[in-house]
Amino acid sequence: MRKTLVVVDMLNDFCHKDGTLATSHITGELYAKPIIPVVKAKIEEYRKNGDRIIWLCDSHDPEDKEFERFPKHAVRASWGSEIIKELEPSYKRYKISEHVIYKTRYSGFYNTRLNDILTYTRSDDEVEVVGVCTSICVMDTVGGCANRDYNVSVVKDGVADFDPEAHESALKRMESLYGAKII
Repeated sequence: MRKTLVVVDMLNDFCHKDGTLATSHITGELYAKPIIPVVKAKIEEYRKNGDRIIWLCDSHDPEDKEFERFPKHAVRASWGSEIIKELEPSYKRYKISEHVIYKTRYSGFYNTRLNDILTYTRSDDEVEVVGVCTSICVMDTVGGCANRDYNVSVVKDGVADFDPEAHESALKRMESLYGAKII
């Protein structure tokens, strides 16, 4: 079976202590910090097995409409839009099946090539998702997988959200509505 790991928005602006959206406005904590080792272990597992990894990365224009709802973050070609150093993609070094997809909306499917990449060998695919934010980009991407009939799992210890209640609610929604396995 071909497996795909989708890594959502593990970017400086969400995960680094100096990132624009890295600190929870509710808890005051760096909400993504605890999941970094889990995400790193998943990436290493997929690399070892030669399975596919897809990096979904927010990449906004400086005047993106989303900045009416959230502080300016992950502006295209900025430090904030880069994958955190601990998880840098190795597709150039190892030439394994890793893809970086830049997105401008919550769902990794919106105006991207994500479905095209997943469709390649689709009949055997199992999609596993890790990253941030559980209640926004992770959930919308998992919903996109469900709407396209992919078998999708969410690694519970590999996702995080700036709002702990929204995180728990999103996990329940992805399981009950989208049929995602929460593992």
